[in-house]
Amino acid sequence: MRPIAASDMMHVVLAFEDNRLVSDLFGQFDQNLALIEQRLGVEAIAHGNQVTIRGNKTSTEQAKLALESLYTRLQGGHDITPGDVDGAIRLAEVAEAQLSLPTMEPKSRMAFAQIATRRKTLVARTAAQDAYIRAMDRSDLTFGVGPAGTGKTFLAVAYAAALLERGEIDRMILSRPAVEAGERLGFLPGDMKDKVDPYLRPLYDGLNEMMAPEKLERGLESGMIEVAPLAFMRGRTLSNAIVILDEAQNTTSMQMKMFLTRLGENSKMIVTGDPSQVDLPPGQMSGLREALKILSGVEGISRVDFTESDVVRHELVARIVGAYDNESRRRLEAKERRQAEEAAAKENEEQGSKE
Repeated sequence: MRPIAASDMMHVVLAFEDNRLVSDLFGQFDQNLALIEQRLGVEAIAHGNQVTIRGNKTSTEQAKLALESLYTRLQGGHDITPGDVDGAIRLAEVAEAQLSLPTMEPKSRMAFAQIATRRKTLVARTAAQDAYIRAMDRSDLTFGVGPAGTGKTFLAVAYAAALLERGEIDRMILSRPAVEAGERLGFLPGDMKDKVDPYLRPLYDGLNEMMAPEKLERGLESGMIEVAPLAFMRGRTLSNAIVILDEAQNTTSMQMKMFLTRLGENSKMIVTGDPSQVDLPPGQMSGLREALKILSGVEGISRVDFTESDVVRHELVARIVGAYDNESRRRLEAKERRQAEEAAAKENEEQGSKE
């Protein structure tokens, strides 16, 4: 922990009334408090149903807000995972920065958007996730763009499950382009369903998290829930439905246009992808990149960009994404330098020939 000036030091004591919830709040062997200490650089000492927090003023206030948020979650009957603790810390960092804004109501400072189904309630863990959930509510077409591990697909599937459960839509349609990345579909065993299911597994995983197994099975059998390759979308008009296209960076321009024009009455579309992870053949334009450029500023369409700071998987994933992004920037800068040097050399050569 870095040294803190005496004038900047602060300590608070929090007491929680329900002793039954305190052990879950602090975590096994106080692991939740340890995570807060590590992330915020504070000292958190538990004794009974109280915890004393010491650190600089900003970090201490953030730790206080995070613990209060987690305790409220427990009071609502929800469990706490390490991911929830991480989300509460991120929310507290944002909320504390807004405390000086007089126009904001106190409750809104700790009010990240959430998605609720009968089985689970998800609360946004980052500001980008918060913006993403609100964009899906607000817009008929939402693009979620960014690296793996930021929750783009999972939140989209959860949002679709919530709409279906509330009866706001009749169908949920989940799709992915079956682009071969090192494997050939024909080499995989089984019939067509067996061949394409591995490509659609992340969508099934999200459904399994948000819906009871028997309800999911009934939905798949009745066609209320459909999981299919992108090619199956051609020629259809999708009304009273929510339609999700995952891994959209691997669509061609024609596939993307075909998909977007399937949108029917009382329907929503959510398109997710990472433009830096294109598996199309070299030289082929990504439909996602093109759509983001062409549709920029079109009314009714929202775009939310995620970065490595929004990764909510293992913390190492964020570092891996950052390392790859740095390498991509280095290569781009090297390419631009080469092009500039070649252009300068060509200009000098033309100038010399004229002389």
